Amino acid sequence: METILGIDLFTLWFFVVGGVFSGYAILDGFDLGAGALHLFFKKEESRRIALNAIGPVWDGNEVWLVIGGGALFAGFPIVYATVFSSFYELLMVFLVMLIFRAISIEFRSKEPMLWWRKLWDIGYSVSSILIALALGLVLGNIIQGLPIDQNYIYRGTLMDFFNPYSILISFTTLALFMMHGAIYLVMKTENRLFAKLTILVKNTTIFFVLMFSLTSMATLLYLPHMVTRYKEVPYMFAFPFLAILAVANITRQISKRKYRNAFISSAFVSAMLMVLVAVGLFPNIVISTIDPSFHITVYNGASTPKTLKILLTIAATGVPIIATYTTFVFWTFRGKVKLDETSY
Repeated sequence: METILGIDLFTLWFFVVGGVFSGYAILDGFDLGAGALHLFFKKEESRRIALNAIGPVWDGNEVWLVIGGGALFAGFPIVYATVFSSFYELLMVFLVMLIFRAISIEFRSKEPMLWWRKLWDIGYSVSSILIALALGLVLGNIIQGLPIDQNYIYRGTLMDFFNPYSILISFTTLALFMMHGAIYLVMKTENRLFAKLTILVKNTTIFFVLMFSLTSMATLLYLPHMVTRYKEVPYMFAFPFLAILAVANITRQISKRKYRNAFISSAFVSAMLMVLVAVGLFPNIVISTIDPSFHITVYNGASTPKTLKILLTIAATGVPIIATYTTFVFWTFRGKVKLDETSY
């Protein structure tokens, strides 16, 4: 089996796909969280400031989702086909809400009527919440496993997705994004809105820590396959240890009002939670609850080695360019939000 830097091509591409989706969770996570919090702001000026805090970056953040979907399709076509066909209804809701969120952001400021702006404020907030919940449902069911047969066809129903563990993951995802978004907004605001957000930051952090604790306990108690890898390779326990330290550091930095450091820790937690899932599942990507022989792994679900080599070359060129562009945009629009005639 051909390797690069001592890692086989299949595992390496698994890292690439996971890395891109982690980037999406970090970047789009905070603007989804900002949207979920939007209705907590009562004044028109506050809502405009909150919208303009994410205005320059929200659409660019979604590029990472497109890259992730493309990387999954190219590198693991069987996984792509199985996951997208199994979660068809949920992903349709997800896509419609993505479109509706974009429309809400862009249409809100087109008319001055109060009812018009309130309508799109509700649309923006509700769509952001539903996107986060849908992502959590998909992730929760991937962690548990799906009833797929030998032909990788889903044999369950839509209602099977709404099980206690997946609902728990949904609300944990929402809590993470709300905390992440609140910390981002508090870095971008000042005066009264800043004061209000300092309270929201504390409340959303408590919400996330509670959901994180419940999810961790539920995973340890009811999903033993997610801890098997850690028992087999003890040094892997460094990942949950780092995740717990990062969560603790968020609360520490918030208490010191060092919100930039808290945001970095929040982003790190988002990435580490994806790592914990990846390590727990590996070498599987989609687990079959019907028969272990039907699992889709990084080996039987991947493209050919030649294809993966070509894809890695493309990724090694394209991902740094996009990362550089993302960094440039954030640097350009750094600092506190100031409203002007071009603002939303």
